[in-house]
Amino acid sequence: METSGKDISSVAANPIPQSSQPQKSMDKSSTVAGSFELTGLEGGSIKAGSSTRDTVPIESTNNLKRGLKARHLQMIAMGGTIGTGLFIGSGAALSKSGPVGALIAYAWVGTLVYSVMLSLGEMATYLPISGAFTAYATRFVDASLGFALGWIYWFSWAVTYALELTAVGLIIQYWDDNLSIAIFISIFWVLITLVNFLPVKVYGELEFWAASIKVITIIGFILFGICIDAGAGKEGYLGFTHWVHPGPFAEYLVSGSTGKFVGFWAVLIQAGFSYQGTELVGIAVAEVQNPRQTVPSAIQKTFYRILLFFVGTVFFIGLLIPYNNKSLLSSASDATASPFVIAAQLAGVKVLPGIINAVLLTVVLSAANSNVYSGSRILVGLAESGLAPRFLGRTNRHGVPYLAVLVTSAVGLLAFLNVSSSAGTVFNWLVNISGVAGFICWCSISLSHIRFMGALRQQGISRETLPFVARYQPWFSYYGFGFMSLITVTQGFTCFIPWDTSSFFVNYVSLILFAVLYTGHKLWFKTRMVKLEHVDLLTGRKEGVSDDVVEFDVPRHQTWKQRIVSMVS
Repeated sequence: METSGKDISSVAANPIPQSSQPQKSMDKSSTVAGSFELTGLEGGSIKAGSSTRDTVPIESTNNLKRGLKARHLQMIAMGGTIGTGLFIGSGAALSKSGPVGALIAYAWVGTLVYSVMLSLGEMATYLPISGAFTAYATRFVDASLGFALGWIYWFSWAVTYALELTAVGLIIQYWDDNLSIAIFISIFWVLITLVNFLPVKVYGELEFWAASIKVITIIGFILFGICIDAGAGKEGYLGFTHWVHPGPFAEYLVSGSTGKFVGFWAVLIQAGFSYQGTELVGIAVAEVQNPRQTVPSAIQKTFYRILLFFVGTVFFIGLLIPYNNKSLLSSASDATASPFVIAAQLAGVKVLPGIINAVLLTVVLSAANSNVYSGSRILVGLAESGLAPRFLGRTNRHGVPYLAVLVTSAVGLLAFLNVSSSAGTVFNWLVNISGVAGFICWCSISLSHIRFMGALRQQGISRETLPFVARYQPWFSYYGFGFMSLITVTQGFTCFIPWDTSSFFVNYVSLILFAVLYTGHKLWFKTRMVKLEHVDLLTGRKEGVSDDVVEFDVPRHQTWKQRIVSMVS
C-alpha cells in the first residue's frame, strides 16, 4: 500500500518547543514532537498490592475498546513467543551449536529480550496508547524513525501472515498429502479475517486457550524429558551422555574453535527470531483493561517464562538428542522436523508425532490470528500519528479497525505465491524482510526508552513517580540496545563465509529498506531528532492524578504451588 504526501503531510519539519517544567493544565488533545496528534488519556494510579477496583480508568486514545482482561494479556505475552521457532527451530539450533552452545545462546538472548520488555513496560504504563512503540519512537526520538519502524514492522506481520497460512496447509498435508494447500489457504484466510472483525475480547479468548495448549505441551515435554533422561526410554539412562559424545559444542561452517563460535553466534540470531512476539504486549496495551496494573504484571512474568519454556526446553532437547542426528537437519514444516518428535522416536514412543502435529496446527493458526491483529493495530497507531492515511484508524461498532484489518489481511493472499515454485522465490525475499523487523523493533524500543529516561532527567521528573519502575535501569536499556544492534547488523554473516552476493542482498534487504524509509522520510519532511527538553511527557496524561509506584512481589500468603502457577500463567 502506498502512502501519498498528502496522507502524511501532518508531520512537521521541527518539534514544537515546550516548557521543560510540568504544565498546570493541558487540553485533552495536543500537538507533540513531529506534529502528530494523540488524544488524551485519563491517568490512573495503583498502590502496591491494590486490586483493579483501586484504579482510575484510562480512556483509549481512539475508538478501540478496552476488551482485553488481565488473563488475556498474560497469555498474549506468552503465546506471542511460543511458536514454530521453539517447536521446530530449536532443533536446528542444536545442530548448529551443540547442546551447551544452544543453551547459552537462548539464555543470553533471553536476558536481552527481558531488558527490552522492561523498557517497554515503563513506557507502556506511562502512555498506554495504540501503536505503542512506533508512537514512542516518534515522540521520544524522531518522526522518521517512527515512520520507518511502523511500516516495516507492519509489513513484517502482514507477510508473516501469508507464511503462516502456507504452513497451515503443509501441516494438514501430514495426514493426507493429496490435499491441496491452496484450499486451506483460502479457507483459513476467510475464517481468520472474519474473526478479526469481531470484538477484541474474542481474539483475547482465542489466544488464551491457544496459549494454554502451548504451555501444557511444553510442560508435558519437560516432564517427558525428565523421565526419558532418567532411564524410562529404550536407550536407558542418558544423563549428560550427549554432552560428552558427540560433545557440548558443534562446529558450523568452519572447523575448530572458530567454527564453534560461528555456530554459537548463528544460534544467537535464531534464538532472537524464536523470541519475537514478546513485544505484542505493547501493541495490545491500548485495548487492555487497567493497563497500569496488568501490563507490568505481564512484563515481570516474562523472565520466568523465558527461563522455563525456552531455556528449559532447549536444555532437555540437548539431553535427549545428539546434535549430529540427521533428522535435525530436516527441511520439513510438519511434526517430522520437531525435536519433540525426534526425542520421542529415539525413546521408542510412536504416538507423539500426530499429537505434536495437532499442536503445531494450533500454534500456526494462533500465530496467523496474531499477525492480523498486530498488523492492524500498528496501522491504527501510524494513522493516529499522521504517518499513514487517517481512514485506516476508523473502527466499527465493536471498536475494531476494520479497514486496517482488511489491508493487513489482504497481504496474506501472497500465500498463493507458494503454490508456484517460481513465485515462491519472490515470496522468500518478502519473508526475509519480515524476519529482521523484530530485531529493528527491539533496538528501537531500547533507544526510545533511553531517550525517554533522558527526557525525564532533563525536565526534572523522577523515574520514581512513574506508574511502573523497572529494575536494572538505565543500564539494562543500554545493554539491550547495544547487543541487539550488533545481532541485527551481523544476522546475515553467513553470506561472508564464503562471500555470496545474492545471499548478501537476501539477508540485508530489510535493513536496506529500513534505511531507505528512514532517509526518504527525513529528506522529504526535513524532520530532526527531538531535543530532550522538547520531548512531550504530558500529552496523554490527566493533570492532577498521581501515579504511585507499582510493586509486583509475590504476596507472602501464596503457597509455593501458587507461586509457580503465578510465574507461568
